[in-house]
Amino acid sequence: MNVTAMPTWNSATNPVRSEWLDCDTMAKLFRKQCQLQGKRTAHREKNLGIWEAHGWDDYYERSKWIGLALIRLGLKRGEVISILSEDNKEWLYFDMAAICVGAIPSGVYTTDSASQLAYLVNDSDSRFLIVENDEQLDKFLEVRNEMPGLAKVIVLDPEGLRDFQDDQVIFLDELYGMGKEEAASDPGRFDAEIDKSRPDDVRMLIYTSGTTGRPKGAMITHSNILFQIASLSQVIPSKSSDEQLCFLPLCHVLERLFSVETQLGFATTVNFAESPETVFDNLREVSPHVFVAVPRLWEKIYSRLQIMRKESTAIGRWAFDRAVSAGMKRQEHISEGKPVPFGLSLVHAFWDFAVLANLRRMIGMDRIRRGATGAAPISPELLVWFGAIGVPVLEGFGQTECSGVATINTIERNKISTIGFTIPGAETRLSAEGEIQLRGGHVFKGYWNNPAKTAETLTEDGWLRTGDVGRVDNEGFYTITGRIKDIIITAGGKNITPAEIESALKFSPYVADAVVIGDKRKYLTCLIMIDQENVEN
Repeated sequence: MNVTAMPTWNSATNPVRSEWLDCDTMAKLFRKQCQLQGKRTAHREKNLGIWEAHGWDDYYERSKWIGLALIRLGLKRGEVISILSEDNKEWLYFDMAAICVGAIPSGVYTTDSASQLAYLVNDSDSRFLIVENDEQLDKFLEVRNEMPGLAKVIVLDPEGLRDFQDDQVIFLDELYGMGKEEAASDPGRFDAEIDKSRPDDVRMLIYTSGTTGRPKGAMITHSNILFQIASLSQVIPSKSSDEQLCFLPLCHVLERLFSVETQLGFATTVNFAESPETVFDNLREVSPHVFVAVPRLWEKIYSRLQIMRKESTAIGRWAFDRAVSAGMKRQEHISEGKPVPFGLSLVHAFWDFAVLANLRRMIGMDRIRRGATGAAPISPELLVWFGAIGVPVLEGFGQTECSGVATINTIERNKISTIGFTIPGAETRLSAEGEIQLRGGHVFKGYWNNPAKTAETLTEDGWLRTGDVGRVDNEGFYTITGRIKDIIITAGGKNITPAEIESALKFSPYVADAVVIGDKRKYLTCLIMIDQENVEN
């Protein structure tokens, strides 16, 4: 078992976080930060190709209007609103509006079908549905008769819907108008609703992928998130001057934690990517200080640089290889805890100036202080390679049911090939079967309306069963060896964890995905998906 010190809002390691005092819910922390930050930029979003800044004061006002309007329309404390939209500032306005008036936001992926939307809305007992545009509205219209519990549908973007009339559908501007009227007639109502929030209230529902059945709504509380912020602040603190790029779906716990929750803790600036297709362009434009991504994106960045190398001149390829080699040698000393020789430092400084700095600029990492990866296995060779070019990518581990992060590597304590050590204040152990289990303030409240599944996931003494098999070294660093359900047992009785093999194969720029099979067989077989774009180039 691995246990570390409990984080606190006002600990010796966090003496300057005075804005957290007296904030025992995320709604109260949201109000406090908006008051403190005022017109400072909270978000940036592109409009007609130009980045536009939106302040913390605007964040609060619009959330207030939405919250008060939803109350007028009949929303009650403890009820759920579902948000079906790509990442944008309005997503967050509804997110904050909901928690400030005691409701529970639940995200829906824009890739979900109409039937999936109906299931999620009904399972969560949602009273309101927020859709981004006409495309998402069509999904509602297709299955509206299957969602009798919905009171209203709110559309963010009216383009193409100017003549649309439906008693159940209203547009965002109309909602803002209602909210302004409510704020004028009862100026203290919104603050009073925020004051009613309690730490054990459900802050959000996040639906799991449902690979082994129907998706389940994980109830994440305010105290779960406050625990995460306090804990992470002790090992990977952010700065108010930090720029971030939000591009993963806000339905996902990882993006929600870093682009919404930790932003509220540290008052950073979040920039919204225009779309998943423009992430690389937006990275170069924003040049974030902190960047959190799934392994597939790090693999794509690596592939792009490898293709650029192959397309360069012979001298360019030679310089690229020499620069990366110098970075690799330096990384070896650092990872082994040895001082970097003076001569190697000089050589590395030259190649960093001549080549590596330009590589970082080309991928939008010229200001990067910390990169992070999680949600899936990543090749250790890839982490070493990024470290060699001056982009520290730190691997961590977590899942929806532990509100985001359970173990983490840091710049100061980093062991490549591991998922890191237990975050401060939490506990981690291995069961008799080798399953990684978690306990602490980050563990969720349970599944929405599903006590049977909750009982399956939590032990009687409160440990969360992750379903991941792993090991731990004598310094408290954990390594995942596979999923309990994915372990292959060959005809000869040998246990194989396919994730390690698959991760090594995906290190190739020409492999998009790989799946190893072989249960009850004498041999293993690998199915490989070719990265068509990289192969063609």
